[in-house]
Amino acid sequence: MSRDQLLQQLGVEFQNFLSAIDGLSDEAMTNVWYDGWCVRDILAHVAGWHREMAGALERIGRGERPVPEGVDYSDFNAINARFVETQRSASPKTMIDELVASQRAFAEAASRLPEERFEEGRAAYRIINITGINHYREHAPPIQEWRKKEGL
Repeated sequence: MSRDQLLQQLGVEFQNFLSAIDGLSDEAMTNVWYDGWCVRDILAHVAGWHREMAGALERIGRGERPVPEGVDYSDFNAINARFVETQRSASPKTMIDELVASQRAFAEAASRLPEERFEEGRAAYRIINITGINHYREHAPPIQEWRKKEGL
């Protein structure tokens, strides 16, 4: 899959993810239901990874390692908690705006990389899939199922 095809798929999956939250009230978006999280928290989590991995893509573009020396991503729970906590007081609208802005920054950082960085197995390819495409696919279905169950 080419860089452009991968970025197109990223955009499609992001729109599907946004569709899962479309029309939710502020009250619904702050109702805790997902393992201690609400929809706003899920968005904070996804936006946090967008920002973090946009930086990784920028480092790749400069010829550096994606992850700086001394940074450890192995404790995902702690990182996710940090992302959520930093946005705890954000309004749902502010969080949606941040999600969209962070996704734009993520996609733009990827678009500046040369095509060969997106060969299957390379870091940029993995980052786009894990942080973007697969991440949206992971979180959209539970939101849709919760909405259906709650009649939202």
